[in-house]
Amino acid sequence: MMSADKPEEGLENAAILLMSLGEEEASEVFKHLAPKEVQALGETIARMKAITHDRVEGVLVKFSEMAGEQSMLVADNDEYVKSVLRRALGDDKANLLIDRIMQGSDVSGIESLKWMDPQSVSELLRNEHPQIVAAILVHLDPDQSSSVLKLFNERQRNEVLVRIATLDGIQPSALKDLNEVMSKVLAGGDKMRKASLGGVKPAAEIINMMGGSIETAVLDYIREADNELAQKIMDNMFTFDDLEKLDDKAIQTLMKEVQSESLVIALKGATPEMREKVFRNMSTRAAETLREDLDSRGPVRVSEVESEQKELLKIVRRLADEGQIQLASGGDDDFL
Repeated sequence: MMSADKPEEGLENAAILLMSLGEEEASEVFKHLAPKEVQALGETIARMKAITHDRVEGVLVKFSEMAGEQSMLVADNDEYVKSVLRRALGDDKANLLIDRIMQGSDVSGIESLKWMDPQSVSELLRNEHPQIVAAILVHLDPDQSSSVLKLFNERQRNEVLVRIATLDGIQPSALKDLNEVMSKVLAGGDKMRKASLGGVKPAAEIINMMGGSIETAVLDYIREADNELAQKIMDNMFTFDDLEKLDDKAIQTLMKEVQSESLVIALKGATPEMREKVFRNMSTRAAETLREDLDSRGPVRVSEVESEQKELLKIVRRLADEGQIQLASGGDDDFL
């Protein structure tokens, strides 16, 4: 999507560009987007009403400039890589590298799950072996996987997360399409190369998205079975309370990315120390406005607070992945 100072502005720019293209051309663009991108763009287009001529012209000029800076060097990147490696290394050595580079590309069946709601995915997977469920969920985004697992019973949920945490690879042949995945994991020889999916970190990311009592119950279950594994998972988790460990510069970077309404709701469940840290890293006027909003806000459901905190943590992880900040890693409708 088109870059911009703010993610919301980038979405709007992309939406304006697609609307300018017309239905046929826009539909071709949508075919190449991920499910979340399609949803985000669709929602943005739906809520956009009148757009000024200057805004449209500005978006088109910006896109033209960005497109002009890029060039397609080869027509088919995958075939180019395969051809070059085979010429350089010979078929045997090249095929080893090609499989490693291209592995996991044939997961169209599992990819289709990304377009489904958590309830539908949970119904499809509910009666499968926990190992198969684990192999599928590590391909989904952590927030979608956590939503699916919340619909499992506690025993199933815990068994799947233990397997995700201890998963050290998946046979590529097992990922060909959803129907095969639903029936069996295809067997492979000892020399079959595995995709580097699963492990402690994905398990920690999924548990992070659950929050509240479910998170505690899962970790207690894993701790009883394997205390060392539970500690490794906890070491890879970054919770909302851990935001207090971020330095001031990181907090300031984070505040630029968070919508004020989301921040108010998220801070309803924050400690006084966390709130003060946020206030301290805002301008005086912005801090006063935020204090007033917090004071005037009525009771908010815990589920809503946790939802906004999860969204904020997604931003934190994105900023960390982009190298903009450094991390100090370390259900119910009640009211706050």
